[in-house]
Amino acid sequence: MPKLTPKRVYSASTRDLARRDATLGRLVAVLVLLLVCLAASPAYADVGVLLNESLDTSVARITGSGHSAVYFSRICPESPVKLRLCRPDEPGSVMSNYTTLGEDQPFEWNIVPLSIYLYGVEDPQNRPLFGSQKIKHALEERYRTNFLAGYCDSSACRTSNKAEWREMVGATLERSIYIFVVETSVEQDRAFIAEFNARLNQNHFNGVTQNCATFSRRVINTYYPHATRADYLNDFGLITPKAIARSFTRFGERHPEAHLRVLHFAQLPGTIKRSTECRNGTEQLYHSKKLLVPMILFANHELPFMAASYLLTGRFNAEHELEKHPTAEASDIKLEIREAKAENDVSREAELEAVANEESAQLVGTAQEWKQYREAFGSLTDDAISREIIPNYDFLGRLYKYLDRAGTLSVDPNGTLWLDLSQGGKPSKIGLSASNIFASGSDSQWAYALTLARADHYMRSPKHSREIMPEFKNDWALMEAARINSSTSTANNTLLPRNTPATLASFGPFQ
Repeated sequence: MPKLTPKRVYSASTRDLARRDATLGRLVAVLVLLLVCLAASPAYADVGVLLNESLDTSVARITGSGHSAVYFSRICPESPVKLRLCRPDEPGSVMSNYTTLGEDQPFEWNIVPLSIYLYGVEDPQNRPLFGSQKIKHALEERYRTNFLAGYCDSSACRTSNKAEWREMVGATLERSIYIFVVETSVEQDRAFIAEFNARLNQNHFNGVTQNCATFSRRVINTYYPHATRADYLNDFGLITPKAIARSFTRFGERHPEAHLRVLHFAQLPGTIKRSTECRNGTEQLYHSKKLLVPMILFANHELPFMAASYLLTGRFNAEHELEKHPTAEASDIKLEIREAKAENDVSREAELEAVANEESAQLVGTAQEWKQYREAFGSLTDDAISREIIPNYDFLGRLYKYLDRAGTLSVDPNGTLWLDLSQGGKPSKIGLSASNIFASGSDSQWAYALTLARADHYMRSPKHSREIMPEFKNDWALMEAARINSSTSTANNTLLPRNTPATLASFGPFQ
C-alpha cells in the first residue's frame, strides 16, 4: 500500500486541472484496499472473537457489557442457518446469537457474510461513508429481501425493530468492533461445519447461562478447548463479552504459533449515537457514577473488594491489545523477544522491540503522525471555506444531520446509496458510498464536504472510536481526490454560502 502523507494545500490552477484525471485515478485505486487486513492468507485461515462496543440501549445502559460474536475467515453462509467453506473471493463471515433473532423459527444463531455484518453490503467498495438510522434501515430491508426469504416472512419479523437479525446488518453504523483472531486449519473448519450443520439450531437465550458470550465460548472452545472462559469474580457469576475476549487473548499469547492478532473497525461517523467501550462487572462499578453511589450507600463494605478485584485481575483494554498484536507476524516477533531475553541478548531484544513498535505505529499511527494530519487538515478547511465549499468549520460537525434531514435516500440494487437534495429550488445528488461518491451525477462539492467531515470526525475521536491508520490514509486519499474533483466547480455552485444561513434554519436546530 502506498504511503500517503499530508500534502500542502494550494489553490486550483491550470496545472492542477491538467493532472486531475491521472491523480484521481491513482487516489481512488487506493480505496479498494480497505479490507486488505481481513483477506485470509493462502497459508492459513482464522477464527476470532468479536467484541462489539456497548450501545446506550436497554440493559446495556447499566451493564455496559457490549456484545460478543464469532468471525470466520474460511467459513461462509450457505444460508443464514447453514455453513460451508468460503470460495477464494469471499472474506469470511460472522456468526452470532441474540435474545431473539425475530425470525419465523426460533433460531439460536444466524451467519452472515463479513461485509454484510460490518457495512450492510456484499462488496466493501459499496460501503456507506456515514451512518444514520435511515441508511441502516434501508440496508436492513435490502438484506431481508435478498437473503431472508423463507426465514423472515411474518409481519413481526419484517416490521419489528426488536427482531435482532437487524443487528447483523451494518454493525459499524452503530458501534465500533474489535476482532481477536487466531489461526485455524482446514480440518478444524470442516469439522466445525459438520458439527454445527448437524446440531439443532434452536434458541434457548436466557441472558444468564445462555447469552451471546456463552455462545461465543462454545464456538471457540469447539476449535480450541478451554481457550475462552468466564471471569466469575469480576462478572459476579455471569459470563460477559469482555471475559471471552480477554481469556481468548491470553490463550493466543500462550500459544504464539496461533499468531494472535487484533482487528479494529471504527463506528462510522453520522447521526447514530456513539458506542462506548465494553466493561465487565467490577469495571462498570469502578467507572460508573450512577452505580457507585448506590454501592456506597448499600454495599460500602464490599466496594473496596470489588475495586481491588478489578484493578488486580479484571483490567483489559481492547485498544491496548490492538497495539500489542497488530499483525500475525507480531506473534513471531514477541516469541523472538522472549528468546532474546532468555539469552540476555540486549541488543537483539532492543532491535526486535523497535520492529514491534514500528508495526504497531503503522497500524494505529503515532501521536506525531496524527498531529501532522490535523495541521494539514486545518489548511484544507481554510481552503474549503475560502472557496465557499463549506460556510465555516463548525458546519462539518452538523453536515450529517443536515443531509439526513434534508435529503431523500435511495439504494441501488448493489447496495450503493444516493441522496437527492433540493436547495433553493436547485436539485442535486450525492453518492454516499465509497464506490459512487465520484460517479457521474454525484455533486462534487457535496462530495468534498462529506469527505472533509469524515476525516474531521476521525481526527477528533478517541482511540477506540478512531480508524486504524491504513484506513484513515484511504480516507485522506478520498478527500484529496474529492478536493481535486471539486476544484472545477465555480463559486456559483457552492453548497451553503455564508450569506444564506437560512438554509440550515429551514431544517430546524442542530443539537
